Amino acid sequence: MSLEGAVICAGRLYCDLIFTGVPRLPSLGTEIYAAGLGLHAGGGAFITAAHFGALGRRAALAATLPGAPFDTIVSGDLAHAGLDLSLCRAAPDGNDPQITVVLTGAEDRAFVTRRSGPALPRLTAGDLRGGRHLHIGELATLVECPWLIDAARDAGLTLSLDCAWDETLDAKGAVPLIAQVDVFLPNAVEAQRLVAAGLPPPWSNLDVIKRGAEGATAGHGDTEIAAPAIAVTPVDTTGAGDAFNAGFLNAWLDGAGTEASLRLGNDRAARAISGRGGFNPAETVAVT
Repeated sequence: MSLEGAVICAGRLYCDLIFTGVPRLPSLGTEIYAAGLGLHAGGGAFITAAHFGALGRRAALAATLPGAPFDTIVSGDLAHAGLDLSLCRAAPDGNDPQITVVLTGAEDRAFVTRRSGPALPRLTAGDLRGGRHLHIGELATLVECPWLIDAARDAGLTLSLDCAWDETLDAKGAVPLIAQVDVFLPNAVEAQRLVAAGLPPPWSNLDVIKRGAEGATAGHGDTEIAAPAIAVTPVDTTGAGDAFNAGFLNAWLDGAGTEASLRLGNDRAARAISGRGGFNPAETVAVT
């Protein structure tokens, strides 16, 4: 199947178990109770790809597909999103399922994740040829698969990267990889951690920082443009940054200015947090 014109999103694919209305984070030896629970396909690559599709842009996913017992749930969400899965492969036999448990409270959320097996199959420039852009859903995926950069460049694709902070990563070792992408999209906490590690911006050609209720900023070095967030009542903030990525990059790929791209990113994030799950159009309300 041809990838002509598609945005390709690469990264780990999870089943997200999302507990909402959590009163506090649990501590060892205690129990808490959630107000709600949702099970959805997750991972930054999938959520961003799904939102690209919802925006009318062709999107492909490059990932390892999950095994039992969560394969049915994840496969249903993949089908609903209408993604091109030609760059996906089944998980190796015997792999543990990849799961993220999300605890969402009124102000913030926490995650517990189990990674297993390869993030995605080995891809060549020939596999990516015909695509328009490659978005890498998390820095850990790029560190695991640094060959993605050469494959994308050889295929003529532009590149973007989310951070999805992983404290086990060597941040200083990852910076040369970040410097090779066109757009880097950390959130404010991740940006602060890079600075605290002695790695100030600029990190890439265009650094876009997602600041939650404070909106988002973009720039290179000392030049910065800001756009305010859209006020909504949040239901679940899981995947808000990944939804922002799709809105921002969709406009950026169309040649929109930085401020307009930030506004469209904020709009997509606001839609995402109005329902449960990183991408759940049945529960997503319109934002004006």
